[in-house]
Amino acid sequence: MPAAGPAPRAATPPRRNHTPAFKAKVALAAIKGDRTIAQLAEQFDVHPNQITIWKSQLENGAADVFGPGGGKATEPVVDVKALHAKIGELTLENDFLEGALNKAGLLSAKR
Repeated sequence: MPAAGPAPRAATPPRRNHTPAFKAKVALAAIKGDRTIAQLAEQFDVHPNQITIWKSQLENGAADVFGPGGGKATEPVVDVKALHAKIGELTLENDFLEGALNKAGLLSAKR
């Protein structure tokens, strides 16, 4: 009688990484509802549970598209008072340096 060892394991296929565009396409097809999840799984060669997960992620995240920001990059907040203060500071510094250069005779002609 031969020794009963562990059964040989089949090699697991490499893990597939799907692009966000592919996930969105599959999830939108699932939301449309004109085909069953099983049919979509066969069509896109993806497990039905994965389609259900992507569908729920799309449904949960869809409101963010219409919310604040609307999916576009937000512009940085500009502090106008701070910018005006900096302009005044630099103008004062330029005027001071211009006067000092004029006194030293290094600045002969106005720009």
